[in-house]
Amino acid sequence: MKRLLFVPAAALLVAAGTLTLPVRAQQAPTASAEHTPADAALVAKARAIHDKVITLDTHVDIGVNNFTATQNYTQDLQTQVNLPKMFSGGLDAAFLIVYVGQGRGEDAFTKAGYDAAYKQASDKFDAIHRLTKEIAPDKIGLALTSADVRSLAAAGKKVALIGVENGYPLGDETTAVARIKEFQTRGARYLSLAHNGHSQLADSNTGEGDGIWLHKGLSPLGKKVIAELNRVGIMVDISHPSKEANLQAMSLSKAPVIASHSGSRAMHDHSRNLDDEQLLALKKNGGVVQAVAFANYVKVTPPSAERTAALAKLAEEYKVPVASLGRGGRGRAGAGGGRAGAGDAAAGAAGGAQAPALTDEQRAEMQSKLDELNMKFPAPPRANVKDFVDHIDYIVKKIGIDHVGISSDFDGGGGVDGWNNASETFNVTLELVRRGYTEAQIGQIWSGNLLRVMDQVQKAAQVR
Repeated sequence: MKRLLFVPAAALLVAAGTLTLPVRAQQAPTASAEHTPADAALVAKARAIHDKVITLDTHVDIGVNNFTATQNYTQDLQTQVNLPKMFSGGLDAAFLIVYVGQGRGEDAFTKAGYDAAYKQASDKFDAIHRLTKEIAPDKIGLALTSADVRSLAAAGKKVALIGVENGYPLGDETTAVARIKEFQTRGARYLSLAHNGHSQLADSNTGEGDGIWLHKGLSPLGKKVIAELNRVGIMVDISHPSKEANLQAMSLSKAPVIASHSGSRAMHDHSRNLDDEQLLALKKNGGVVQAVAFANYVKVTPPSAERTAALAKLAEEYKVPVASLGRGGRGRAGAGGGRAGAGDAAAGAAGGAQAPALTDEQRAEMQSKLDELNMKFPAPPRANVKDFVDHIDYIVKKIGIDHVGISSDFDGGGGVDGWNNASETFNVTLELVRRGYTEAQIGQIWSGNLLRVMDQVQKAAQVR
């Protein structure tokens, strides 16, 4: 048996409703307190499918402090992903992310900045290898090919793959090409040219916020990097760069690309989501977009005017940023250590402001008032599994079942109600079954499409 299944109570809540065509995003009916035999049959069907397909999440952030002899993924840490949660929820495989941020402006593009980022990237590569070779080689293995993914899953092990988020650690013209081959040798199987902030390789999606662009798409070095990624068999990731950079990348790449963690902008207008023009270009390129269960990218319901005013008043009283008050007191730091709680959402400037020092008494008093405020003016509902699968439905309708996959951005700010950590992975399969997707289609969405692109990229490579 491929995995042990754990079905959280929340899973049953999304089971109700009539099967629909897979390309239709419909409102889920309200679940009753008691489940009918049809509901139970639906859950049983979803369990059987979940147990057979390979479930692969293409974006999970990590922190090197969780890859030590005393604190690691064999333990059920407060991280959204670890081995106990993967086994209990039936998440078979995950791209663990070598993410490194960067400074802003011209000061970022210095040898010292590149060298520091390269060191941080190296530490994360080492951490992942330590997990699969020293900490838990009997439970998880490192996959370099799609065949590795399938053989490890068939053996009952979990699967780690490596993605690089932000090409900044590649450095400049003197180091970038050599480091690409080095990263490939160390296991990297995708790489994005930028993150939140323009890199030396490409403009970022964040340019939409201030209208400032550095390269008008890709830089000359970025174009060389794409050619080298193609040559060594690393997938080009278009999740974070700007629209213009992405269109240029898809035009230049000799192999299919991926968007490792992005949603549909038609479903929710956010710079991190792909608009229809990009989706259609991705279809033409033969690539795959890994729909992301990051609540702020999936669906955002604005708070009531009363709540907004009350939060502003409370923030002013204690001289703290409104963002520091969180969503109903439910904000969390990035438990994985990959990034802060805002993850790669790059929340507004207020979110980055530093709150003044408060005494313990003041903090307790402020929290009491915040709790009272939340009772009187509740936070709007967070995006849920249904909202997330709406993005999958839209992408299927727009560019076809062959071009969509799944990602979470766990431990980097990701998660929706119903799939907020790896132990709740079954809920995604259940919602796909509820909408009428077949076992074959669910297998494609969970891993088949991504592994197909991975194969094509490696086949097109001139270096093995």
